[in-house]
Amino acid sequence: MPESSLYLLIGGLVVLAVFIFVGCVLFVRTTARSRRPDALMMPAVGEYDAVRVAETRAAEIVEQARRDADRFLKDAELRSKDEALRAREEQTRELDAARNELREHERRAQKREDAAADKQKEVAKKERQLENVQKKLVDRRDLIEKKTKELDALIEEETRRLHEITGLSREDAEKTLLARLERELSAELAARITKHTEQVKAAAETRAREIVSIAIQRYAAVHTTDTTVSTVDIPDDNMKGRIIGREGRNIRTFEKCTGVDVIVDDTPGVVVVSAFDNIRRETARLALTKLIQDGRIHPTRIEEVVAETQQEMEKHILEIGHKSVLDADVVPVPHEKIIHLLGRLKFRTSYSQNVLQHSLEVAHLCGLMAAELGLNPALARRCGLLHDVGKAADHEMEGGHPKVGAELAKRYGETSREVLHAIAGHHDDVTVDNVYTVLVAAADAISASRPGARRETLEKYVKRMADLEAVACGFPEVDAAFAIQAGRELRVIANSNRTSDADAVRVCRDIARAIEQQLDYPGEIKVTVIRETRALEVAK
Repeated sequence: MPESSLYLLIGGLVVLAVFIFVGCVLFVRTTARSRRPDALMMPAVGEYDAVRVAETRAAEIVEQARRDADRFLKDAELRSKDEALRAREEQTRELDAARNELREHERRAQKREDAAADKQKEVAKKERQLENVQKKLVDRRDLIEKKTKELDALIEEETRRLHEITGLSREDAEKTLLARLERELSAELAARITKHTEQVKAAAETRAREIVSIAIQRYAAVHTTDTTVSTVDIPDDNMKGRIIGREGRNIRTFEKCTGVDVIVDDTPGVVVVSAFDNIRRETARLALTKLIQDGRIHPTRIEEVVAETQQEMEKHILEIGHKSVLDADVVPVPHEKIIHLLGRLKFRTSYSQNVLQHSLEVAHLCGLMAAELGLNPALARRCGLLHDVGKAADHEMEGGHPKVGAELAKRYGETSREVLHAIAGHHDDVTVDNVYTVLVAAADAISASRPGARRETLEKYVKRMADLEAVACGFPEVDAAFAIQAGRELRVIANSNRTSDADAVRVCRDIARAIEQQLDYPGEIKVTVIRETRALEVAK
């Protein structure tokens, strides 16, 4: 509510209160007179004075109320005028602010118009400059074309005169120039090849050595050499006779049931069991031990003990397979037959190395290297453990052990493509397109390269050395080649008359590529090409 209206309301309430008070006094007076009728005619002196005092007081109150009401009205009028004045001033200020803002907008618009006009003038100026530049470029192009024609004519004239002087045709000159350029760039090309090769080889070799060294340092295993014979201790020489039996029937029955050869010679306290099949030999050894302990040795008892031992041997093979699976942390295995094949590897040797022990080594090495490369260690261990599973049955099936192993694993429920490829390709029998196959091949080489792990026959060693030298000698720039350090390095003597220093780099690279493509070898082979020029003079 405005302040002026509030004051008007207060003034009205005051006037109303005064009128009510006056009305009340008049009402009292009239009532008193009506009760005393004779008082109208002859009022008492005291009452008359009281009435006059009351009238006087009422008149003063009315006058004071009138004055207060006038004063309130005047104050209200003044305040309303002040309010109106302040509102007018506020409107005036707002109007001035709107005028100023409008002037500012007009000023900015004028400024933008001026800037646009200046920019238009600048654009027009640049267009005129661009036209001048284009005109100059056209004139310069015409001049260049003219000079180019003159230069072509001059070059053609000079070329004709050069051909007349040298007596060479254009084709001959191009061949001569290209041959010269090739000779000049040969050194630079060889330097670039050498630099790039060294950089790539350094990075790859550092990383490979780190991974392989970590794998080798973190794994170590004992190695024992298995033989083709086993010995069984006997208590006395009398037992030898009982083993042989009357007319040799006991020993013949035993050899027929077990498929081994039993050698009973003059050696005291020992009977030798010989067989190339380690499972048969172990079965025969256990059966013969049982017969010696039992003491009852005759054909029927021999057949019973051998049959019982064969069943125990099958269970033992399964136990070995389960233990190897747990040792390699490769679970689950899809079929029990694969576990049986792994157990059979315990009784199989390759280059005098136990195949099951070798498979466990490869499994652990693959897991270590896979972890370093950020691959799946469990899958890598699975590939390593099963990579030689074909050796348990390669004498029963046609083909090499990688092919046999892949077929058996697939037949008995192995569905992983990485595992099947690692089994089939760890000897490069198939195209290697799987990183786990490379890991298995590297781990296989590490396990086989440990001192004492394997033996290589002299014939294979000599043939590998001869093949290395033959590959190098097949190049026309090579005079001689020598395989050294057990085939780990190839020293090549290049003909200094047919090769340059730059050519030696190229020949070295070509020989290394030829070895990679033509030969199978473990590890790496270092190729060193030596070119030298000798000057000989005799002082007389």
